[in-house]
This record gives sequence, C-alpha cells and structure tokens, in this order.
Amino acid sequence: MDALDVARWQFGVTTVYHFLFVPLTIGLSVLVAILQTMWHRTGNERYLKLTKFYGKLFLINFAMGVVTGIVQEFQFGMNWSDYSRFVGDIFGAPLAIEALVAFFLESTFIGLWIFGWDRLPKRAHLASIWAAAIGTNLSAYFILAANSFMQNPVGFRINPDSGRAELTDFPAVLTNKVALITFPHTLAGSFLVAGSLIVAVGLWHVIRNRDSADFGAYRFATKFGSWVVLVASAAVLFTGDIQGKIMTDVQPMKMAAAEGLYTTESPASFSVLTIGSLDGSREVFALKIPYLLSYLGTGDPNGTVHGINDLQAQYATQYGAGSYTPIIPVTYWSFRFMIAFGMAAGAIALLVLWSQRKGRTPNSKWLLRAGLAMPVLPLLANSFGWIFTEMGRQPWIVFGEMLTRNGVSRSVSLAEVLTSFTAFTLIYATLAVIEVKLLLRYAKAGVPDVSEQPPTDDTDDAERPLAFAY
Repeated sequence: MDALDVARWQFGVTTVYHFLFVPLTIGLSVLVAILQTMWHRTGNERYLKLTKFYGKLFLINFAMGVVTGIVQEFQFGMNWSDYSRFVGDIFGAPLAIEALVAFFLESTFIGLWIFGWDRLPKRAHLASIWAAAIGTNLSAYFILAANSFMQNPVGFRINPDSGRAELTDFPAVLTNKVALITFPHTLAGSFLVAGSLIVAVGLWHVIRNRDSADFGAYRFATKFGSWVVLVASAAVLFTGDIQGKIMTDVQPMKMAAAEGLYTTESPASFSVLTIGSLDGSREVFALKIPYLLSYLGTGDPNGTVHGINDLQAQYATQYGAGSYTPIIPVTYWSFRFMIAFGMAAGAIALLVLWSQRKGRTPNSKWLLRAGLAMPVLPLLANSFGWIFTEMGRQPWIVFGEMLTRNGVSRSVSLAEVLTSFTAFTLIYATLAVIEVKLLLRYAKAGVPDVSEQPPTDDTDDAERPLAFAY
C-alpha cells in the first residue's frame, strides 16, 4: 500500500459519502417548490403543511451536503496536486461559475425562503424557493461538466512547454456530449431518491397514524411521491440508454468491462451473469441475451461492441506498454447493482400506488418495511452508478490524457494521507449519525401546525426579530 492507494480510497469515500446528500437536495428542492406552488394556487392548507414538513427535511440535508462537499475541493490541492496542475485551466472555469453563481444563488434564496415566511409577499417567497432549486440544479450541471471532461476531454490543447491542458473552447466543455446526457440522468436519479423519501415518510404516517387529522395530507404525499418515483424510473432508463451509447463511443473499455465482454462481438449479447478467470483475462461461464448489448451500445441489434482483450492490445499500441483494463468485477457488478436497486425502488412505488387504489388504505407490515427501505435503494443505485463511472474509467484520471498514478501529489507521504483519511472517515461517520437522527426525529414528528397567524399588532416589521420559520 502506498500514498496513491490511500488517496484513491479517501477520494472515493468522501465522494460517495457526499453524493448521499446531493441527489436528495437536488430532488427535494424542486419537489418542495412544487408543493408550495400547489398551496399558492389552491390555498389548500394541506399543501402548506407538506411544504414546511418536507422543506425542513430538505434543509437538514442541504446543510450536511454543503459541509461534506467542501472537503472534496480541498483534496484536489492536497492529495492530487499534479492532477490539479494538469487540468486546473479547464476545471477552473466551470467550478468558479458553480461557486460564484449557482451556489450563491441557491444559498441566498434558501436564506430568503427560510426567514421570509409571513415577511415576504407570497409570490416573492414562492419565487425564492424556485430560485434556490434552479441554483441547486445549475450547480449540478457545472460540476458534471467538469467531471465529463475527465470522461471525454474536449475544448483544450496540451501546452508542449508546460505539459498542462489549456482551455481553448469553453462552450465545448459545457456542451460536452457526456455532460449533456449525464445531467438529465443525474436529475432523474435525484428525483428517484427524493420521491422515495416522500413515499417512505408518508407511508409510515398513513399506516401508523390513520386517525390523525392530517391523514389526508400523508395519503396525498404517498401518492405524489410514488408517481415521482415512477416517472423518474422511466427517465433513468431512457437517459441511461442514451448514456450507454455515448459511453460505447467515447469509452469502449468501460462498456466492455461493464459486460465482461472479453472478445469483440458483432452482434454482441447482454450479460445476465458472467464469471471470468481469476486473472480477469477471459470468460469462464456466461448467461447472455443475444443482440441486446449491440442495441444498448450502438442502437443496432447487429452492431459491433469491442472486447476487453482487443481494446487492451489497441491501447497498449496507442499509449505504450501497461494495463488499461479496469478492475472487471467492480465495474461489472457496480453496473448491475445500480440497475437492480433503481428498479427495486420503482417496483415498490408501484406496489404503494396499487395498495391505495379506489380509496383503499394500506395496512401491510411488509409494505411498510419495503416503503421504509425505499430511500436507501436509489441512494445505493446512485452510489454504485458513480463507482461504475469512476472505476470504469481506470487507469485514467483524464481518459486518454493522464493516468491516475500520475495525478497524485508527490510531496504527500503515506502517513499524511492515512491521517487525513482516518480523520475524515471518523468525522463523516459522526455526521452520518447526526443526519439520520435529525431526519428521523423530524420525520416522525409529522406535519406542523400552520393555523397560527402572523402578529397583527402595530409593531413595525423592521423592528420584529428575525425568526426561523420552523
């Protein structure tokens, strides 16, 4: 074990941990805005209660996400300084816009939304949550544009004197075809997470608090969240199909590794289960669906999909001697876990809707247990999706331009990386406990009482103390 191995583990742990918060923040920001819009248009108190209820869960998650996200950017300079030096000119533009425009947009308007209840005009207050949601989604786009450069480098040139990548076409970076499909795919996955949380909390109250005065609100939330999950599931499949075709074009080794495809095939079969040799060089047993991989990868049932061994020989000739094959079991199974967990969440949402058909009230303990597991399933799907995306690109940190081993900081010792890795892991574990306890506490508390009216005395509004809405 050396500093490179630990640095990779540290970045992997912090990235996956951070992304547990990101999709929930992205999805809930929009769904809370939709709920508040429904209240604004109808005046139905039920929607106001749900807005404040799920808005509180959104704020808890947002706060934790900001804290964990800052650490990632520090790692670029600490553990990956050679990588930062190489791509700094490219990464600087989208990440600067993300921080100066998108993040400030979301953070400023979230503040207005929190403290603006009964102070701002209703339309202005509604606009503030929509502005925050737009900022959150813009932030996601700029970050994904930066990541997409690592998958498919565009809009740059290599300076022969400095050896650095220099930006030559910023619009090309923002319109990278990988970014254009990764963004809607990520949004769909985010709505899958957010909808699942709404279902889980609503279903718990529907089954446990049938006599509650707010039963109707919980019942609506359960149906609303279930439909969000189903629509998001369809969007994930649609965007994932396009993403697979683009991946086959720009990163054929990743597609081959995802399918355990060792030799080039035309037509190529989709692997339901493949067992390879211990050295990862050949297929031992496989259960396959004919023609499906060709269609998924190229759009043509008879299309050609290149195999691992053929691509390895090609890359060795093109880039020099060495292994250009990712860890096949990790890539293969993370791809399948991503699909399986996402589909499981959609199946449970369908069961939840079916259990409430024609005014029925669900009472199954098994359905409740499945519903409570729903938020975890798409979170796992998202995590395995990113593991697949990043591990499938290996050994490249920037595909075709820089190997991962060449991006690590040469001046950072193994002891230093181990120390920071241990510290961050312990801190993140503590934050995870706090996050879960806060979410459970406020989720169990139920929707708030919104019957109280704002003060009607003659006190000047400017002299009233600023009050947190919750």
